[in-house]
Amino acid sequence: MIDISDRKQAEDSQNRANKELAFQNQEKDKRADELVLANADKEQRANELALANIELAFQNQEKDKRADELVLANADKEQRANELALANIELAFQNQEKDKRADELVLANADKELRANELALANIELAFQNQEKDKRADELVLANAEKEQRVKQLALAAKVFTHARESIMITDAEGLIIEVNKTFSDITGYSREEAIGKTPRILKSERQSPEFYVDMWQAIVNEGYWYGEIWNHRKNNEVYAVMQTISAVCDVNGITTHYVSLASDITPMKQHQEQLERIAHYDVLTNLPNRVLLADRLSQAMLQCSRHGQSLAVVFLDLDGFKMVNDAYGHDIGDELLIALSIRMKEALREGDSLSRIGGDEFVAVLADLAKVEDCEPVLERLLLAASEPVTVSGVVLNISASIGVTLYPRDNVDADLLMRHADQAMYMAKESGKNRYHLFDTAQDDAVKIQRESLEAIRYALDHHQFVLYYQPKVNMKIGTVVGVEALIRWQHPERGLLSPIEFLPVIENHTMMIEIGEWVIDTALTQIGQWQAMALDLPVSTSVNIAAVQLMQPGFIQTLTDLLAAHPNVEPRYLELEMLETSALEDVNHVSIIMNDCMSLGVHFALDDFGTGYSSLTYLRRLPASLIKIDQSFVKDMLSNIDDFAIVGGVIALAKSFKRDVIAEGVETVEHGSALLQLGCELAQGYGIARPMPACDIPAWMKNWKPDASWQ
Repeated sequence: MIDISDRKQAEDSQNRANKELAFQNQEKDKRADELVLANADKEQRANELALANIELAFQNQEKDKRADELVLANADKEQRANELALANIELAFQNQEKDKRADELVLANADKELRANELALANIELAFQNQEKDKRADELVLANAEKEQRVKQLALAAKVFTHARESIMITDAEGLIIEVNKTFSDITGYSREEAIGKTPRILKSERQSPEFYVDMWQAIVNEGYWYGEIWNHRKNNEVYAVMQTISAVCDVNGITTHYVSLASDITPMKQHQEQLERIAHYDVLTNLPNRVLLADRLSQAMLQCSRHGQSLAVVFLDLDGFKMVNDAYGHDIGDELLIALSIRMKEALREGDSLSRIGGDEFVAVLADLAKVEDCEPVLERLLLAASEPVTVSGVVLNISASIGVTLYPRDNVDADLLMRHADQAMYMAKESGKNRYHLFDTAQDDAVKIQRESLEAIRYALDHHQFVLYYQPKVNMKIGTVVGVEALIRWQHPERGLLSPIEFLPVIENHTMMIEIGEWVIDTALTQIGQWQAMALDLPVSTSVNIAAVQLMQPGFIQTLTDLLAAHPNVEPRYLELEMLETSALEDVNHVSIIMNDCMSLGVHFALDDFGTGYSSLTYLRRLPASLIKIDQSFVKDMLSNIDDFAIVGGVIALAKSFKRDVIAEGVETVEHGSALLQLGCELAQGYGIARPMPACDIPAWMKNWKPDASWQ
């Protein structure tokens, strides 16, 4: 092996020496570059110095030029100094003048200051005056605003006064008219000029008694006002009714200074009321009293008989052959015949007697103040003659007659209803005897007494042996097509005669104690049936109604009996029971009947007024009896499509019901046409053979499920 260490060290030393030499060369080159740059900078400064010397030479030239200019300026300055000295002399003279004027100005300023002080004092006084003026201006603004408000109030009051719908009349304390509004003139016919200066007595109609006006003024004096209804007459003497308030106007000391009257003309309302009263009391065709007014007159006549020891006759008249006239010539001819005969028969009566038409071709006359029975015979003969004499209507000569039944009170010592019934029975005897005659009711007929006794015994047996049953006739709302309830109707399942209607047996027990027993049986049976239907989940929307007799309702213990019957059926709500009462039930004591009805209603049951239009009541009874439903009697509904009188009665009853805010239902709906006519008149509730016949209770569920109203009713 060759050792190269020395050579290696020599190479390393040479490399280091080379690197050191290279570094030194780099440093030398660097200093050379810096020297070059320094020489270049030195040369640049030399150039800049040369330029500065040139600039300095130029500036020296400019300095010499300015020195020359300064010499000239100093010469000019000296000249101006001379001029200034002259000016100062002039200024001194001017200052002397200025001092003189300054002294004058001091004096002027002193005078001005004096005037300024005087002006300041004047301004202070003016400011105070302005404050007072502003205060008065504010007060004036408030006063004007208050005045404007009062003007607006007066304008509004004047506008109300002028345009008020009420008649306004103002009088002074002496009662002289001092102002009226336009409505006053419109109502009374008196212009403002005609009324002012007059007294309200120009309107007095004499309808009220002197006592009326005494009471009126007594109320004004004591209470400060009066309010009520009064009849006046217009300028043209036409009588009119007003609802009037008269108030006294007092000053701060309580002294009456004026009277103010406000009145509303209620004549149209009174006329409408009179029309309703006439519909309720008078026959539309003949203008004779109807059943309602007849009942009142008969009751009054019976009282007079009792007081004066006289007699009266109830005359029931039925025309013979009238139906044939209607069939042969039509209802228009028949109506004309009825009008002509009613005039004749009314002329045949004495003064003080009354004639009524109670329906169709049936009339009733009440002959009062009979000293003896024979006094009525000439009147009866004249009535027969009036009915039998020929009547010419539209060129047609008509010949009919009349059958008359008569009963005499107090020989026939019964109530008004039975007097009518007895006269009716006597009329049938006259017909059976050959017509065109009259027949007196015999109160001592043994045969009638015997029949009555036997009938009562048979009914007693039927009640004891459970021969009575209830049938149910549905009631519906024709318009909306719903079943609203059913009426329970008693039937006699006679072992020999078959199923008998109520007309076969109820008249026999009228006003008999047995009627009470049967009535209680009907209510108990109906409640039992309601419970059975409810157990079957059959929903009867309104009620099951039962008829109730007057004698039953007036029993002292009726409320307790009804309470016990309801308690015996705790599963039946009382609201599902409705009691239908004949309107004649209210005649004897309407106040007592009303109390009983309210007591029943407090138990939850409802009431209906049955057979409306056939009994002997008045609008007073309708107003005071709290029945929620009125039933139109089927006798009117049945013939309403062919008899204009019955149609008018049905329409009148519906109008009355609506006026008194009562529901109304029509019975006796036999055809679709009946239902359509009733709907047009505003009656939606109905029952009758055209809807459903009375049926056993077991048939009701299926009937309710399948019944549909006629399409024309919807």
